[in-house]
Amino acid sequence: MADHQEASVTLPSAPASVPAARAYVTDVLAEWGLGQGGEAADTVRLIVSELATNAVEHTVGQSPTFTVDLRLDHEQRLEIGVTDSHPQWPRWLPLATQQDSGRGMVIVRCLAAESGGEVFVTPTADGGKTVWIALPWTVPVR
Repeated sequence: MADHQEASVTLPSAPASVPAARAYVTDVLAEWGLGQGGEAADTVRLIVSELATNAVEHTVGQSPTFTVDLRLDHEQRLEIGVTDSHPQWPRWLPLATQQDSGRGMVIVRCLAAESGGEVFVTPTADGGKTVWIALPWTVPVR
């Protein structure tokens, strides 16, 4: 494996882009030899689904596209970022929230915590943001 691998895709902010983002991540993980069927890969796909759904549903027409970035460094740390151009950052609801909707970030935070990872947000130059998840990647690399 190279010291650092990156992949990125930009998709329209439309509901059909959520499964496209998930499929893209599945393909990249397979290309990198990071296992398609394991629990870690399932966690990454669920995280991408939640973040892509947020980028589609919560940008209210202010972000015509969103971008999914994947980075894997030589220390086997996987970073997943979803960028949109909407200025509002995600709301951090309590982990025990019992609402019918709006729990995407709760799910993402829980998945990251269970995997020993972290969640953080960075601003973009155009006034938007990237929601990042950093996970230790313990799946053997081919």
